[in-house]
Amino acid sequence: MRAEGQAHIDRIEKALALVRKSLDWERALRRFDELNARVEDPTLWDNPKEAEAVMRERRRLEASIGAVNEITAEMNDAVEFVELGEMEGDDETIAEGLATLSELAARADRDKIQALLSGEADANDTYLEVHAGAGGTESQDWAQMLQRMYTRWGERKGFKVELVEYHAGEAAGIKSCTLLLKGENAYGWAKTESGVHRLVRISPYDSSARRHTSFSSVWVYPVIDDSFEIDINPADLKIDTYRASGAGGQHVNTTDSAVRITHQPSGIVVASQIDRSQHKNREIAMGMLKSRLFEEEMRKREEAASAEHASKSDIGWGHQIRSYVLQPYQQVKDLRTGVVSTAPDDVLDGELDPFMAAALSQRVTGEKVEIEDVD
Repeated sequence: MRAEGQAHIDRIEKALALVRKSLDWERALRRFDELNARVEDPTLWDNPKEAEAVMRERRRLEASIGAVNEITAEMNDAVEFVELGEMEGDDETIAEGLATLSELAARADRDKIQALLSGEADANDTYLEVHAGAGGTESQDWAQMLQRMYTRWGERKGFKVELVEYHAGEAAGIKSCTLLLKGENAYGWAKTESGVHRLVRISPYDSSARRHTSFSSVWVYPVIDDSFEIDINPADLKIDTYRASGAGGQHVNTTDSAVRITHQPSGIVVASQIDRSQHKNREIAMGMLKSRLFEEEMRKREEAASAEHASKSDIGWGHQIRSYVLQPYQQVKDLRTGVVSTAPDDVLDGELDPFMAAALSQRVTGEKVEIEDVD
């Protein structure tokens, strides 16, 4: 097999191995058999809600297992095709087989990402919060740059992006904001972005043109519906109302319609000012609180939960997940996966998929990479 063909094969096999690992392959096969038997039970539809859940899980497993088996079979056929061409010295047959392997490699990469988005709430819409770290105007400007970056990323993915909460900075930028991204797999894609993001640049607010380092944190959690049962004791809630505000006259009300809810046992704080109705904002904020509590529970189930939580415990040195350096050179480096971009303008314009895909893969493989930060 020629080096080009072997490279395609290695890429396909690596992607399929990741899919099998993410599915827990043997368990998935057993579960698929169980679901097929359940579907054949005529009493299944006595409970429509349960039946729909069974059918949804069966469709997902059928698609994932079928894709792996189909790509494996087509890869083996293409390998035989190339080997036959090599035996007969037929360059046209070899080229056709290599082209098939190349197409299969691209398909395997796409299916790999789809398989990685199979978590309990991955298909859901998502909230994304941005909070400026210490540093005043410089960090608040950086927080607004992140707000724009995730807005542009969401638009690139075809998501609907709404600004739910906005707290303007004193001189420029923002102290915090909450975005709502609506679209298929919005949470699955964005969930790995939770953490501290570090910016190094020549500050536009420094008359001496010195380099500054700024930090802002991002928190991502899924939108959940009534199918997820979250019990909240009203006595645990502290509810405040205030006047909504925003930049440029947007999202501004003349009444105290904005709502902030503090869940006192967990310390979680959520707020909404998207609507002019206080009642509606309270309803939205309660939904956000349920989503945050659900996300906390999901993180407790993951082995990496403690490390990830620690990474968000302080918005500063030693806790960042990604560094964005604009001067003296141009580089964005993910400190978990080692993925690097030398086009920070593209990244800040929403080109985030390579970083997210690598982080999703790392969650499955559990591989840790020793990465030196950039300065």
